[in-house]
Amino acid sequence: MDWFSLSLLCAFSLASTDAAAKAWLRDYRARELALVRFGITGLLLSPLVAGLGPLTDLPPDFWLWIIALVPLEMAAMLLYVKAIRDHPLSLTLPYLAFTPVFVILTGYLLLGERIDQRGALGILLVVSGAWLLNQQHARLGDWRSWGAPLAAIFHEPGSRIMLIVALLYSFTAAMGKGAMRYMDAEHFGAFYFLLLAAVTTLVFAVPEPRILVRVWRRPWAVVAVSLLNGAMVYTHFLAVQRVEVAYMIAVKRTSLLFGILFGALFFRERGLGVHALAGGLMLGGVFLIAW
Repeated sequence: MDWFSLSLLCAFSLASTDAAAKAWLRDYRARELALVRFGITGLLLSPLVAGLGPLTDLPPDFWLWIIALVPLEMAAMLLYVKAIRDHPLSLTLPYLAFTPVFVILTGYLLLGERIDQRGALGILLVVSGAWLLNQQHARLGDWRSWGAPLAAIFHEPGSRIMLIVALLYSFTAAMGKGAMRYMDAEHFGAFYFLLLAAVTTLVFAVPEPRILVRVWRRPWAVVAVSLLNGAMVYTHFLAVQRVEVAYMIAVKRTSLLFGILFGALFFRERGLGVHALAGGLMLGGVFLIAW
């Protein structure tokens, strides 16, 4: 299977994981969902760590990246699962398209990366899509109200939360790339998820041991969500092996459109046409930024 097919499968698996968690684990707390998506998925990926060299050979810079990464990744996941659990997928998932917009700043600050004119046009498309998602706040005859849809982002709780998630992921994306200077992508992904599983279990289960029992109160749903999430992570790293990361991430962001479709089909969220058009604009912006 080529990288493009793997990336599309990764995007579909990500959107399916979100929809399944929203449908079957709606009553789970954010920390319980984090244990499912980090803890059990990390265990599923643990065989991929085989062949990794001695950790003592890794330089101190690698561990500095990791120490900074883990708390941000955990915070992002807690907010992420809260957003998709409590709010419409069509008003939350599209705001992940802001991640590459924020990466322009974090990539420059942390890695010295710069963008060109196409990247600037990509930002404009992402912002236009965000405006379209909230276009009901603008009045056609009143040009002064045309900024209201963007301001509305901060009044819609789910959108606001996912915008914060996008900002956090912009830091983890840049910092993860920094850490991968010292470990290849396939081993890094498996190692990183296994480490997240251990830290998440330690942070949430030690103060509250019964949380591990409560997580399994709906075992078939937990296993299904974990398998879908594991498929997402596995195909992610297979695709990354075959092509540049920027190309893969751009295709992976088609999960936004899958998520909007799932929201309409399974959760009866209205406005599919407008939401799909807005998601398409944001996705087009992502592609321009990536390329």
